Amino acid sequence: MRIPDIAPGAKVLALGHYQPAHVVTNDDLAKTMETNDEWIQSRVGIKERRVAQEESVEDMATIAGGKALAAGGLSPEDIDLVIVATCTLETQIPNASAVVAHRLGIKSPGAFDVNAACAGFCYALATASAAVRGGAARNVLVIGSEKLSQWVDWTDRSTAVIFADGAGAAVVGPSETPGIGPVVWGSSGDKFDAIEIKDRADFLHQEGQTVFRWATTALHPVALEACARAGVEPSELSAFVPHQANLRIVEAIARKLGADKAVVARDIVHAGNTSAASIPLALSRMLERGEVRSGGLALVLGFGAGLTYAGQVIEIP
Repeated sequence: MRIPDIAPGAKVLALGHYQPAHVVTNDDLAKTMETNDEWIQSRVGIKERRVAQEESVEDMATIAGGKALAAGGLSPEDIDLVIVATCTLETQIPNASAVVAHRLGIKSPGAFDVNAACAGFCYALATASAAVRGGAARNVLVIGSEKLSQWVDWTDRSTAVIFADGAGAAVVGPSETPGIGPVVWGSSGDKFDAIEIKDRADFLHQEGQTVFRWATTALHPVALEACARAGVEPSELSAFVPHQANLRIVEAIARKLGADKAVVARDIVHAGNTSAASIPLALSRMLERGEVRSGGLALVLGFGAGLTYAGQVIEIP
């Protein structure tokens, strides 16, 4: 029996993202339900969100994945594993990852989807890092892609004002030094019904106060533990990129983390909550706008339905 070559470390080589062109503002929503711009911004911090029209989960994932490959100067032949994190497919078969790989011209890769809801990208990132470091893959394309608009009741202001569509992608490859820190992950299954879709004919339902209390009390220790396992002080972080669930949640965790020098992602203001897509989408956009620098350290923290959570420190590509 032979042991495959093992890489000393793994890192994110490049990022890419996609957002639908169609913008839905708070004023647009006020025309169809009892709400207004002030009410929405005061509770969730969102001004507008992007909603897909013809685009599917796979369409958005393909575009974001292609941009990540291009940004990293990689060809489809360089990828041998594709992981798509999503919880919003129209059907469960076939999986999105095999479809996306085929569309990108990636020949015969390993391909599977991850459903850890809004924590999905961090789960997939940890899996990709382990695959590279263990010799199971050379380069891994990791994508978070969600079309939440097809699972939301657009007359229910408790969910319609929050959720949106989009995709973000990362290429993970080998590195001489660690570029992805140890993952801290877990779940609070006793609260599984705080965010759920009860059956095929139902929409997404969320117990907002339950989720808010859990996120603002249980997650900053996870963030601190991810830093500790990576041997990084919060003061050394260049960026903090949590799941874009709610601006009040983002800012509450950031305060308790104490990463005063870090740029905090607030992509939710203009992108809404895009579940598993939100972290790579936000970080890719931060890089694009020049808000963070390549080589800095970012703490990424996903959390959502399940209730699941995962976080790790990464080097910004």
